[in-house]
Amino acid sequence: MGIIRKKNSRGQEGGVKYVCDVCSSDITSTVRISCEACNTILCVSCFAQGKSTRDHDPATHPYHVIEQHSIPIFMDDWGADEELLLLEGAEMYGLGSWVDIADHIGGCRNKDEVRDHYIKTYIDSPNFPLPVHASKDDRSLIDEIPRETFQANKKRRIEERKEMAKNASPAAPKQKPTASHPACHEVQGYMPGRLEFETEYFNEAEEAVQHMQFEPGDGVLPMTPEQEQEFNLKMTIMAIYNERLTARVERKKIIFEHNLLEYKKAQAADKKRNKEERELINRAKPFARMMKNEDFQTFTKGLELEHSLRTAIAQMQEWRAMGITDLKSAEKYETEKAQRISRGLPTLGAFDRLTSSRLNKPTPPVEASSTVSALVSSDLTLPPYNGDPSAPSLNESEWPLSNGHSNGRSNGHAVNFNKKYQIQPLPNQPPITFDENVPDLHLLTPEERELCRVIRVQPKPYLIIKDTILREAVAQGGALKKKQVRDLCKIDVLKGSRIFDFFVQSGWIQKA
Repeated sequence: MGIIRKKNSRGQEGGVKYVCDVCSSDITSTVRISCEACNTILCVSCFAQGKSTRDHDPATHPYHVIEQHSIPIFMDDWGADEELLLLEGAEMYGLGSWVDIADHIGGCRNKDEVRDHYIKTYIDSPNFPLPVHASKDDRSLIDEIPRETFQANKKRRIEERKEMAKNASPAAPKQKPTASHPACHEVQGYMPGRLEFETEYFNEAEEAVQHMQFEPGDGVLPMTPEQEQEFNLKMTIMAIYNERLTARVERKKIIFEHNLLEYKKAQAADKKRNKEERELINRAKPFARMMKNEDFQTFTKGLELEHSLRTAIAQMQEWRAMGITDLKSAEKYETEKAQRISRGLPTLGAFDRLTSSRLNKPTPPVEASSTVSALVSSDLTLPPYNGDPSAPSLNESEWPLSNGHSNGRSNGHAVNFNKKYQIQPLPNQPPITFDENVPDLHLLTPEERELCRVIRVQPKPYLIIKDTILREAVAQGGALKKKQVRDLCKIDVLKGSRIFDFFVQSGWIQKA
């Protein structure tokens, strides 16, 4: 059978070429003879001479004459031969493979032209699925355009397109990407030409139906109970398969609608957000499945605005709690706060005034029990410290602290020691007397009670002042200036000085 299928390349017609099986002459554009018994194709000259081949016997094989059907039947610029090749190519390569169908038709037809002709002639026809001039008695186009005129127009069209293809600039070669990272579809496993991914959602869904077969008449013709059960099982599996395909399509739709393949743009926008905003956007992403891209962008911008407003409100509340009333003081506060955070918290014992001296001293060695150690043991009863025989003797549990107080272990009677620090009274302001029912008085040590009595400060405000000073001392590394303490107390200068001296003497803070 002398049929050669030509590939449509640049400047070529493509399509199907017919040659004589005896003399090998090109008979594509002329009348040819086709044998019905062995499918042999002969030219008119070889047929007239009665030539034969290995399979063809001209004396006994029937034949029919094939003319050149280059006449319009459905459209004024498409011949009957091209219509046949169009339907033949659609059957061979599948409807939608317009490039292969155009190669099969030849005549310099391109894929867009073939697709538009098929849709206009067959799909959009008012006599669908038949074309408008499908009747065998309809010869309107044949009578309107003679065969010679139509063939001349076809030849001119082919020559013009060949000339255009020859003079067209060569296609630019593919260049390697200049960036070091792969393209978007390579990262995502995405194939843009097919709008698919290498690994789809429920990628193994086709395995359940790949070997399933349906016989003609299933579901229509009567079936036995076994066949009916098998048919119902197949339909259930197909329903599950269709549900998975629907879920796959929905997820791909979300990816395309929200431009998730443009990862560079998404990364650039994500870098502009802080950690809290990124976490907020990630928690809001499930809502994108039920929103359009524009609505989701508006929704996320509203969330970011709400987050920034809440942050600003919390910051202003903190400033008000710290007594800040202007932006200049707020800026100074935030700067110092950042510095305190960068320095970190002090270690345990950093506020002890004796810590530095203790760290420099080596640990004394443990001595064995001796007569000297017996004399300095904790059970030893000491004589009166001032030589007074009537003074009570004290053991170790009754020894006072550095400020003269025995930390509540004096068994109810006061012991008068020489105090190292005496609280100086305020000028022209006599000390006040506290009743036992004063709020928060029980939270103070006797020394603190004496301090509050002398400087005329109630216990509750004093506790607030104490907490503020100690917190600031922790942030400043344990050392404060007297001016800082007076500013933190927000009370009289003399009272602030008395409190500073008392805290330094007690070893709670150090002088800066």
